[in-house]
Amino acid sequence: MAEELVDKVLEAVEIARTTGKIRKGTNEVTKAVERGEAKLVVIAQDVSPKEIVMHLPLLAKEKKIPLVEVPSKEELGVAAGLSVATASVAIVKEGDAKNLIITIAKKVLAQPEGKQEEQVEQKEQKEQKAEEKTGEKKEGTGEKAGAEEKAEKNEEEKKE
Repeated sequence: MAEELVDKVLEAVEIARTTGKIRKGTNEVTKAVERGEAKLVVIAQDVSPKEIVMHLPLLAKEKKIPLVEVPSKEELGVAAGLSVATASVAIVKEGDAKNLIITIAKKVLAQPEGKQEEQVEQKEQKEQKAEEKTGEKKEGTGEKAGAEEKAEKNEEEKKE
């Protein structure tokens, strides 16, 4: 079902591009959401660094605008009629895609409350575990930093 939704979303972006109006790029999308103009927000999952689009789900939720993630920023760019990838797109005027957007919005808004946040949290936990396994130190994680500092102090004490 997820792939089907992604296909519908990309199709809606293409139709809205030709018969309606879209905003491309995180800055434009953010403005459209803040102004309440956006009917549907689409962001790419493969954006690096994630901070570029991290604020959009919260903004969209606050404004009660449906938000969908697609796997590839390249696919999103093509659907938006760009020759380059784009991190996010907002449909401002639906055009002929109105019925399709309504269907997508119902599916997205029908998800249990907090499901999207849970998915984000699960991704972050997986990334954190992967970093811990590789031994990378992530700033802001007090437990790991504290444990490393204790280990360094113990080593220094042994040397003395």
